[in-house]
Amino acid sequence: MSDRHSRKLDQAARAAWLYYIAGNTQDEVAAKLNVSRQAAQRMVSLAVAEKLIKFRLNHPIAEAVALEERLRERYGLTQCTVMPVDPGQPNPIPGIAIAAAERIETYLESREPTVLGLSTGRTLRAAVAEVMTMNRPEHKTVSLVGAMLRDGRAAPYEVVMSLAERTGASGFPLPTPSVTEAVEEAQVLRAQRSYTRILELVAQTAACFVGVGSIAWNSAFHHDGFVNDAELMELIDLGGVGEIAGRVFNNVGEPLHGAVNDRMVGVPLPILKDCNTIIVGGGDQKVMAIRAALRGKLAKGLITDERTAAAILSLG
Repeated sequence: MSDRHSRKLDQAARAAWLYYIAGNTQDEVAAKLNVSRQAAQRMVSLAVAEKLIKFRLNHPIAEAVALEERLRERYGLTQCTVMPVDPGQPNPIPGIAIAAAERIETYLESREPTVLGLSTGRTLRAAVAEVMTMNRPEHKTVSLVGAMLRDGRAAPYEVVMSLAERTGASGFPLPTPSVTEAVEEAQVLRAQRSYTRILELVAQTAACFVGVGSIAWNSAFHHDGFVNDAELMELIDLGGVGEIAGRVFNNVGEPLHGAVNDRMVGVPLPILKDCNTIIVGGGDQKVMAIRAALRGKLAKGLITDERTAAAILSLG
């Protein structure tokens, strides 16, 4: 079975679970899966034709879909995708990347001019690599985090220009360091036209796809050079749990004030909170950070894996 056909069956199984077991109407199924009503109908029909529907859903995706419903209800999410896990594969990134790529494609397939925002990270880079090539010059991709580290190096795992190249869209990187040495320097950069232009584009986004980082020793946020040892320890002392677009928040999703957070030049969390922001990520080390972001209503959507979803829900 090809990967594309397998993913098609996964989507059909999700639609069938929502329709036959959860009791949603076809319009509700379409809304939750972010597809047209006609597409939802075809998914349900495919599930029947493939004999996924008997007296119960005869497909391993059922547990994942049940987790999606629980996460939606608990955190008020408008969309949620939980990918099944391979018991022999501890790394959840491949499955999450495929799901995120499919969601990105649903926006880029539109012929209406569309703006998508993206932060950075390994999972988003893997997702962009899964996006099909297309020619959509009417669309725009915009970065939510500075394109450089403080020493002038390109920020690792930048994805905005990669997505633009794959899709023919116009790419708008944020032409600043992700963090500065002084608060005054950050204030000057935020006053520049290039920064305010990014904020204008973010306000127009159909969706913002963001990774979530943990605030811990040798986490990606630390290892990749966004913060040094002393800054990391200060963030931990202040109660930092996770970060989105370089902006650190505590265990209830409130942005931290002071320390290196005041020197970050990414898009502020309150702005992302008002957008259709979708968290993309999973793994044991990110459970607390994702849960904190959801508690703080920093995102309206989530794409993760079964183990991470179950761990988040087990924390109450």
